[in-house]
Amino acid sequence: MSALHQTQSAYSGVPARALWISTGAFTVCFAIWTIFSIIGVRIKDELGLSEAEFGLLIGMPILTGSLVRIVLGIWTSRYGGRLVYTLTMLAAALATFLLAYATTYPQMLLAGSGVGLAGGSFAVGVAYVSPFFPPEKQGTALGIFGAGNVGAAVTKFLAPFVLVAFGWQAVAEIWAAALLVTAVVFWFSTEDDPQFRARRDVRQHRKSLLSEFEPLKNIQVWRFSLYYFFAFGGFVALALWLPRYLVGVYGFDIETAGMIAAAYSIPGSIFRAYGGALSDRIGARKIMYAMFAVSAVATLILSVPAGAAGAAVPIAVTPAVFVGVTFVLGFVMSLGKAAVYKHIPAYYPAHVGAVGGVVGMMGGLGGFVLPIAFGYLKDVTGLWSSCFMLLFVIVAVSMVWMNVSIRQLKRRVAGMPAGAFAG
Repeated sequence: MSALHQTQSAYSGVPARALWISTGAFTVCFAIWTIFSIIGVRIKDELGLSEAEFGLLIGMPILTGSLVRIVLGIWTSRYGGRLVYTLTMLAAALATFLLAYATTYPQMLLAGSGVGLAGGSFAVGVAYVSPFFPPEKQGTALGIFGAGNVGAAVTKFLAPFVLVAFGWQAVAEIWAAALLVTAVVFWFSTEDDPQFRARRDVRQHRKSLLSEFEPLKNIQVWRFSLYYFFAFGGFVALALWLPRYLVGVYGFDIETAGMIAAAYSIPGSIFRAYGGALSDRIGARKIMYAMFAVSAVATLILSVPAGAAGAAVPIAVTPAVFVGVTFVLGFVMSLGKAAVYKHIPAYYPAHVGAVGGVVGMMGGLGGFVLPIAFGYLKDVTGLWSSCFMLLFVIVAVSMVWMNVSIRQLKRRVAGMPAGAFAG
């Protein structure tokens, strides 16, 4: 009974309000961050952009939103998540509104870089939410927060109707207004996180800016970054790449391919919350091992050229097989995304902003770099399935590095109590 009471207490009152309002805000931010996935096609036609110019345009928010995460994470540690989160949303809302009035390609790129601030809000939210919860509940809390990734599906489902009825400029204006309202609601319905309040109440002197970056010297941070490069970056890349893949390989029409990609995105985002709860219950390390093992098998299967079957290749990657295996891959990626972030407050409780920022930055860069790599590999090899070969290599490297590191950690902490580290 007491355990149940503690669980209920952890997700009630101020912590619960901070978690759910932050998650709602991140959902809106993620919808803003992916706005070019819908309006970009119309802008391309209006401006007569080349494929390269179009690629840079839709990738600009992803790039800037990734790079800014480390800065926003550090600012959150120094000035408090409530303030930084609100200002980030206001700045992104302004950039999105101004996008509706951009008429030239350079103006579009400039506005797109501002729109990218919405994606940087992830690092702010992680550093803001985690101090509200005890270590044994942080995996679940951050998993719920990360489920705000579903905002991408919100844009994919709703924006086309607004675009057809009122034009792409209306999409930008309405999405900007939604984010402005969200920022106001967030500011007036939340309070500063416990760690920041404690520092403010005792007038604790801020750490030097250089000391904020101190943990980044640890190779472990970059190992976590590689995990997230695959789990989040790979997930985003596949969400962007799937429509082209299904059309190019299996001849699907664009509507069907788009719906499959949207269906891939939704459970892959929602199950992130389940991944956080599992990380709390059985340990993040076990989730990571499971993700890499299943991902290795899945990417190996998907590396087989479509329809290939015979003595040497016993599996025919039919459309049904492809969609089924891809959804399994997306599911374990969603669990892995939560497991990675379970590690950060456990290992770096005083540097969640900086470490969470750099890990999030690398994950976001994965979403920017991998689709480009997928296209390059297709051009060079002629194989559509070469994208999954690349993902298999990333999984294999990550799994080997993780296993070697865990063995080294076990030797170093042999005398420590069981469960002293998450891996």
